Amino acid sequence: MTHLNETQIKELQLLLATPKKIAIIPHRNVDGDAMGSTLGLYHILKQLNHQITVVVPNEIPDYLQWIPGTNDATLIFEGAHTDKATSVLKEAELIFTLDFNAFHRTGEQMETVLKTLSTTFVMIDHHEKPDTYAKYMFSDIEYSSTCQMVYEFIQKLELGDYINVDAATCLYTGIATDSGGFRFPRTTGNLHRIVANLIDIGVNNSQIHVNLYDNGDYNKLQILGKALSNMKVLPEYKTSYITLSQQEQNELQVKKGDTEGIVNYGLTIKDIDFTAFFTEVSEEKIVKISFRSQGDFDVNQFARNHFNGGGHKNAAGGKSFDSLDDTITKFIAILAIEKK
Repeated sequence: MTHLNETQIKELQLLLATPKKIAIIPHRNVDGDAMGSTLGLYHILKQLNHQITVVVPNEIPDYLQWIPGTNDATLIFEGAHTDKATSVLKEAELIFTLDFNAFHRTGEQMETVLKTLSTTFVMIDHHEKPDTYAKYMFSDIEYSSTCQMVYEFIQKLELGDYINVDAATCLYTGIATDSGGFRFPRTTGNLHRIVANLIDIGVNNSQIHVNLYDNGDYNKLQILGKALSNMKVLPEYKTSYITLSQQEQNELQVKKGDTEGIVNYGLTIKDIDFTAFFTEVSEEKIVKISFRSQGDFDVNQFARNHFNGGGHKNAAGGKSFDSLDDTITKFIAILAIEKK
């Protein structure tokens, strides 16, 4: 846990007192908290006349495209705009990294650029074991979301009056998604008080939930149906898992973001406290894995120990360089040891 001290807060206030070139970066394969926190901070700081660009490592999924600022404030690093995005990062006088704490979370291309910079970095993040690249670090795993941390960061800088409806909408989005719709253990009374304030500012919370959860298409339901039909339950380990092969994804024309949230269905079964979702990614020659748990089973440590990953105690990710079948075999073998 690393919080900003009074001296650092005053230094940041001074830095932000005059217009600067600022870049704000989320992690690769953005989710609601990553986009909500970066764009929420963007909407606040742009009122101070800074020149701000949100540099997103790769494509933004469709289900997040409605978030205010997505189309006019963001620059995608991977693809046609790599050179322009690289220039923005190199020219930035201040860089905020939100919802991640290690450069490799931005992808190999962007990581290479970030490592060459001598710019002042500010980290705001709630994941374990942060790297030490940032001069200013607000890092604490006890927070439900980075959006909650951005809200408190802005209050510490005495900029709370700049949280307008657009900023509040962004922050609410990340809080809602990373708290599992306000049901995960770190949903505190203080978090609800923050949300109440965001609603008072003008957030249309009902519409946000429609945009996030009731705005899919028929094909996305077919993908969910296929994933659920592939689910296996291992009652002896209180575990379930779901697979989606590359061939199945091709047949269903899966797009980025279409599988978001599927892993959570594995925990809806009675007496199951651990679940995993294995997605074959032939292009990268890996199997991408999402882990979720309830109670005391630590999926962050599980992912770190066995699957080149990490995250939070009850939500983490990883990857395997084996085939999908071999990855499942390895997974079950590990369960036999760790959950016997």
